[in-house]
Amino acid sequence: MPIYRLLQNMPMGPEEIDRLTTAYEQALRAIGIVDRGDPLAELLARKIIEVAQTGIREPADISAQAIKEIGIRT
Repeated sequence: MPIYRLLQNMPMGPEEIDRLTTAYEQALRAIGIVDRGDPLAELLARKIIEVAQTGIREPADISAQAIKEIGIRT
């Protein structure tokens, strides 16, 4: 899964990792991606991390913002 691979090299605690993986899973479900090998899944993982770095804390908000910034309509 792309998000786990990306988070391996980042200095984050378990709570933050859990928050980001939850946001990622929510976003994947919202846009209907099942194949974690899909290039869009990696793009989404990168965007989830980017959005979280802006200070947004709630997984649902991170997910929604990431989807919005990528330009996908749900």
